[in-house]
Amino acid sequence: MPQGKPETVPDDGLTTRQRRNRPLVMVHTGPGKGKSTAAFGLALRAWNQGWPIGVFQFVKSAKWKVGEENVLRTLGRVHDETGEGGPVAWHKMGEGWSWIQRPGSDADHAADAAEGWEQIKRDLAAEAYKLYVLDEFTYPMKWGWVDVADVVATLAARPGHQHVVITGRDAHPDLVEYADLVTEMTKVKHPMDAGQKGQRGIEW
Repeated sequence: MPQGKPETVPDDGLTTRQRRNRPLVMVHTGPGKGKSTAAFGLALRAWNQGWPIGVFQFVKSAKWKVGEENVLRTLGRVHDETGEGGPVAWHKMGEGWSWIQRPGSDADHAADAAEGWEQIKRDLAAEAYKLYVLDEFTYPMKWGWVDVADVVATLAARPGHQHVVITGRDAHPDLVEYADLVTEMTKVKHPMDAGQKGQRGIEW
């Protein structure tokens, strides 16, 4: 809502422009469909603005494919070849941030997730991207693979102008409390309720 107006104006000493352009932490959570889809839609907006984008996909298999991955990787190549839009880096657990081949146990997945989070921390410190999409990142926190307090502290201390969007069910209350924007996707109806499996072009 570009023309939307806030209901209150805080007495924080900031100008309207400064307040409007503050970097945000956004969380897309809840049991409904569309959390990652909304985050990747945000990435498309960011690419159009020329922002550097870093996607970190916390899934258990590097074989996991979503349609947005191909689109955003293609847009990254468009930027590299033409200068249009922004650069895109896509990292995937078990693929993008580890050169160690692991068999795939829970302990291995926990190590991968911790390694991915350490890479994100390094990138935040270096101000590597303007938008970070941490897809399915609520789960490593839920399972204890990544410390929630460390996540909140790192996000609170991040330098520069870096936006972060985190997706996944069951977002930790401390993350919800810290975030600037939290959207909960609530399922009203879904084709799976009637026995229909996910389909190409809708689910992936």
